Order: sequence, then structure tokens, then C-alpha cells
Amino acid sequence: MIHRTASSQGMLAICAVAAGLVFGAGNARAQSNAEPLSRTGDINSAPGAPAPRDARAGHRRTAPLHQQQVTDKARKYYVGAWGVDKMKVSYTSSGNLIRFSYRVIEPELAKALSSKAATPVMVGLRSRAVLQVPVMDKVGPLRQSAAPALGQEYWMVFSNKGNLVRPGDRVNVVIGSFHADGLMVE
Repeated sequence: MIHRTASSQGMLAICAVAAGLVFGAGNARAQSNAEPLSRTGDINSAPGAPAPRDARAGHRRTAPLHQQQVTDKARKYYVGAWGVDKMKVSYTSSGNLIRFSYRVIEPELAKALSSKAATPVMVGLRSRAVLQVPVMDKVGPLRQSAAPALGQEYWMVFSNKGNLVRPGDRVNVVIGSFHADGLMVE
């Protein structure tokens, strides 16, 4: 009898947990159906409305990583504060290097970007990886550090060992006090 009592108590506990899960899920579903329409009045947010196509099981959802144009306000800021425009971050074919390039509009302001004293870093926003400019034995750092000239494009590459930053990721480029935030890797 003792064995039967312990077994029936264990079975009763399992049934209670299972019933709580079933009724708890039904209660959560009832609460979610009781929510009001969204502020936009979207018909798909109404209670009992079918799920959007990308939310259905088995449908792969694609990430919206489209290149966004730099706003006029941001363009004017970088030209006025740092003397550069046409900033671009490119993924090399091997993936081991990420190239940051920019065009000089105001050479006097752009000197901060080519300063040898400033250590450039690139921070991947998704992976939180901090990439540095590699230094070769006979060549030196893989960046241009000549005095900036009007209308010239300059570049520097960052080591991406381990493929931590990928195309479509957003990155921040920091060179001394210069910050370019949210650039997308192409």
C-alpha cells in the first residue's frame, strides 16, 4: 500500500503540473485575444486575425538589412566637423579585412583622421568585436597617413580574423575623437 500511495501521489503531482500548463496556455491565449487594436488601426492586429505570413511556422523571415542613404543632416555634420564625406565600409572577398574609405572635402579638418597618433578601431555592433588596423613588419600599419588633399579618397583596413563582422552588419569607426556611428558593411 505504501508503494501504491507514493505512486499515486507522484501521478497526482504530474497531472496537476500538466493541467496547469494546459490551462495556463489557454489563459494566456485568451488574454492575448483580449488586447485592443493597435494605435495604427492595423486590421492584422485585431483579435482572432490570422498571423502575418512571416510569423507562420516554416516560413523563413529575411532580415531588413538594406543600405540606407545618409541623411543630409549627417552629411553636413561630417563635412562641417571633420571635412569628410562618402564614408564607406566594405567587406573584402576573403573576409579577413574590412576596408573603411572616405573622401576629403576640407583638408584642414580631415587631418585628425590621418594622424599617426590616433589609433583607429572598428566596433561591430552585432558581435561587439573591436577590430584594429593590422601592422605589417616591412610596410607598417595598413592605413594611409599622408597629409589629406582636397577631393582625394583615403582608406584604412581593419583585421577581421575569425569573420566577426559580416556584410550587412552595422559598425562604428573611431579614430581619436572622430566617431562615425552605424555605418553598414557592404
